[in-house]
Amino acid sequence: MSRKIVASLFISLDGVVEAPDQWHFPYFNDEMGVAVGEGLRNADTMLFGRVTYDSFAGAWPARETAGAEDAGFAKQLGDMRKIVFSRSPLDFQWRNSEQAQGDVAEVAAALKGESGGDIGLSGSVSVIRQLLAAGLLDELQLLVHPVAVRKGMRLFDEGEPSIPLRLLKTQTFSTGVLNLVYGPDTAPPTGGYKEAVASLGE
Repeated sequence: MSRKIVASLFISLDGVVEAPDQWHFPYFNDEMGVAVGEGLRNADTMLFGRVTYDSFAGAWPARETAGAEDAGFAKQLGDMRKIVFSRSPLDFQWRNSEQAQGDVAEVAAALKGESGGDIGLSGSVSVIRQLLAAGLLDELQLLVHPVAVRKGMRLFDEGEPSIPLRLLKTQTFSTGVLNLVYGPDTAPPTGGYKEAVASLGE
């Protein structure tokens, strides 16, 4: 059985995923913390884009050293194998970090064929887009925040073909955040306008 690739994103009601530090934190609570941790519970490897990796590496090692309440999660991240996609050479200070040797699809496909736990992503929108396009993403967790940010990069850019997804899990938090987990839909609905009109007349 191949390893799963699972991704998690904070996303606004209007689809923005950029700069969640500017709109996400008022909605964070214990429910969300559990959901995020659950998504990475079985992962022993993480994939990163350069920007997200720099953000994580700039925060989590210090939290582990500080021994605060999130030190356990910080240690879990530090112990994982971390593979970073970047066009420029990187100098890593965070343990177990390495630069990807190949493009996203090549590296992800090779990892899925190896033994081990799940392969996780948190953020890294460009990597998630490429995994979706290549049909390599097994689960996409969207934590939908009840706010219209109205500016910034959206998760789904324009392109073809469409990417059908199947809802695997849904949960509503007390803050109004929706925890939606999707997987690939290998048998999406068929039909068109005529079928929809016909069903209305039944």
